[in-house]
Amino acid sequence: MARRMFPHLVVASTALLLVVFALVSPCRAATSGGGPSAVLLPASKDDATQQYVTMFRQRTPQAPVKAVLDLGNAMLWVDCEAGYVSSSYARVPCGSKQCRLANSPSCATTCNGAPSPACLNDTCGGFPENTVTRVSTGGNIITDVLSLPTTFRPSPGPVATAPAFVFTCGATFLTEGLAAGATGMVSLSRARFALPTQLASTFRFSRKFALCLPPASAGGGVIFGDAPYVFQPGVDLSKSLIYTPLLVNPVSTAGVSTKGDKSNEYFIGLTGIKVNGRAVPLNTVLLAINKKGVGGTKLSTVSPYTVLETSIHKAVTDAFAAETASIPRAPAVAPFKLCYDGSKVGSTRVGPAVPTIELVLQSESTSWVVFGANSMVATKGGALCLGVVDGGDAPETSVVIGGHMMEDNLLEFDLEKSQLGFSSSLLFRQTNCNNFRLG
Repeated sequence: MARRMFPHLVVASTALLLVVFALVSPCRAATSGGGPSAVLLPASKDDATQQYVTMFRQRTPQAPVKAVLDLGNAMLWVDCEAGYVSSSYARVPCGSKQCRLANSPSCATTCNGAPSPACLNDTCGGFPENTVTRVSTGGNIITDVLSLPTTFRPSPGPVATAPAFVFTCGATFLTEGLAAGATGMVSLSRARFALPTQLASTFRFSRKFALCLPPASAGGGVIFGDAPYVFQPGVDLSKSLIYTPLLVNPVSTAGVSTKGDKSNEYFIGLTGIKVNGRAVPLNTVLLAINKKGVGGTKLSTVSPYTVLETSIHKAVTDAFAAETASIPRAPAVAPFKLCYDGSKVGSTRVGPAVPTIELVLQSESTSWVVFGANSMVATKGGALCLGVVDGGDAPETSVVIGGHMMEDNLLEFDLEKSQLGFSSSLLFRQTNCNNFRLG
């Protein structure tokens, strides 16, 4: 969606013209024995929307909250208009040191109703954004109790509790387009008050998290902090990840931001693409991020499939078609352009028997290898389609690696070292995201 430029503000056309971020001090962990070394969020896939959802507990008394996982956004946002009841919430005051540090020019002053999380005065405001629909609005930044489990399977618990976790109140209409029952979005971005940094400050563990997205409704998870990456049957990936630098886009990609803000999303340095070991001819200028923040490669959990700039999309699909000339084709199934008769495609441990796609990163020896399970999409009509989408000839970001390509891959986002660790397909090691164990 196009954005309009103002001297001090960048605003999505659907956003309300309210401005503010707020900085607040980290909350303290209400745990004994020095706190946990890691906390977790479960992850599952909503079949209807292709979104990845999680559950956590919040408020007093504690209530379960269902939310969509998002590698963008500035902080957690939750609908505070519909049924938000808590005795432990607190506002982040305007004029406080934290608000001044945020350089916030706006303050909530016009609410005349009974005080509630959605109706507070002298309160810093934020911009919760539904990154699926690209709709933003204004909302109060407040704190409340938040609890996450410290073990994963066979059952969650015990929990670690943050008594004053910072988040933004969203409006009910902002949840439109989210998975059924979801009342907010969990930010996993590099922003200061996204979960990775805020949880690290709260519980005093490393500022990193590992993401394992499940296909269909099978279980996956997000692991914050210091934990071994052990999967049944005894597969430890802790020492075998491949690393590539995380890059910072100098221009914010959020729907609403102040001028000069950098992007909170995760970009990596894609330098080339190979199909079946052969380099695909690309305009490599598109793979770099320019001074206006255009171009490059980012990872997105709200984009279900990988989106490629038009010339890159054509080059990749043409190369893939040339390497699969012996497989009978099927009519295209939107939004995909290249489809095959699924009954004529063989099967392997790592999905359909098709050529690999290699995302070449900082060197020829550093490639994220994509096998059939992550490159092909089965459609209801029986066709198997190459799961890449044409993003147009002038997208903001040239390559967006979507959720399907990340499923059953372990991805470690290390914010302290500014690097991404990746495993490639866990299926190759005879395991998957549902087999992760902690505790």
